[in-house]
Amino acid sequence: SRGGDFDNRDVLSKILTLRAERAELLGFANHAEFILANQTAQTVDVVNRRLAELAAPAVVNVRREANDLQAMIESEGADFQLAAWDWDFYAEKLRSERFDFDANQLRPYFELENVLQRGVFYAAERLFGIHFEERDDLPVYQEDVRVFEVIDVGGTTLGMFIADFYARPSKRGGAWMNSYVSQSELMGTQPVVANHLNITAPPAGEPTLLTFDEVTTMFHEFGHALHGLFSAVKFPYFSGTSVPRDFVEYPSQVNEIWAIWPEVLENYAVHYESGEAMPRTLLEKVVSSQTFNQGFATTEYLAASIVDQALHQLTVDEVPAADLIMAFEEQALGAAGIQVDEVPPRYRATYFSHIAGGYSASYYSYIWSEVLDADTAEWFYDNGGLQRENGDRFRRSLLSQGGSKDAMSLYRSFRGRDAQILPLLERRGLN
Repeated sequence: SRGGDFDNRDVLSKILTLRAERAELLGFANHAEFILANQTAQTVDVVNRRLAELAAPAVVNVRREANDLQAMIESEGADFQLAAWDWDFYAEKLRSERFDFDANQLRPYFELENVLQRGVFYAAERLFGIHFEERDDLPVYQEDVRVFEVIDVGGTTLGMFIADFYARPSKRGGAWMNSYVSQSELMGTQPVVANHLNITAPPAGEPTLLTFDEVTTMFHEFGHALHGLFSAVKFPYFSGTSVPRDFVEYPSQVNEIWAIWPEVLENYAVHYESGEAMPRTLLEKVVSSQTFNQGFATTEYLAASIVDQALHQLTVDEVPAADLIMAFEEQALGAAGIQVDEVPPRYRATYFSHIAGGYSASYYSYIWSEVLDADTAEWFYDNGGLQRENGDRFRRSLLSQGGSKDAMSLYRSFRGRDAQILPLLERRGLN
């Protein structure tokens, strides 16, 4: 955004103009209205209200966090004001001081095989009654890839799960779920799904010890896998995760709750050498630290989401020229009351790859899904947690339906009402 060969302002302005022109040709007021018509949110007003509901408490919390970090700076005898580039450094120092543990202390308790078998699979077995049998007899495309046959409650084969966990030079970054064969009653096909992660392989003979973020990612991506495995629809078009973008992350985010569910965490969080359980004091610190720095995390995310919506709710005539793009971004943040100098948007407009690709006018989807997820987590807490009847209800009313019915109708069928925002505010410590 400062001139030179890699300045994207002109490219972004052209993209926004073309999208606005297309929306107008198709009879929509703007690109956001065009995109949201096929999402669960459906209208720009609904999305704007949801983001506004979250922005105010997030900003209150982030200012409190900023004050805490400024106090730490001054307590060390330094004489400067906290800036965006200081945040991560002082936040980690404060985290260590407040919770008195180093993230590296956790890794010996998060050995990959334990996390997979005694954590991810264990939670699915307890909740849904399924089990997993490794199939060493099947060919794989990479020597460290594993295949599991998923056996349903009655002993029949539900589908196949491919575990591709390690990074390699030919593999793209990140973590994702793929459905290689979609379930379909019409086609007579059973699901073949895979989780692809990028865990660094250890030296030969050494165990794979995970970070807590990697553990959470394993549970998250397996939530997508379950959505594919439990699909029970006629047409492949509606199978598994073929749902609106602002709904697809919901089942995977729900599955994350089992990563810190006491029964599950105590089962898999054992020392890879001694077999001893993670000390309860350390367990409690892991759980209690989940709300730390959430004002920052929520504010930077919401800021990016608000910029995404602001850019895509413009008509053709309103799209800013290249030299006005950054000023428009600042204006949008100010109008939304979320302009915090120490916490810029997670992505500025000119390097916001999500909105250049498949998430245009849709970056709000993550927090939209998390509202549903947090409300669902509250339901599980209220109804006894990791119980078969709870899993059967979730599978029957929601996971098995794929995109064959309206997503929010499925949610209401499971939950008995629309989602409420308070559980998310409580989870993130924003209430």
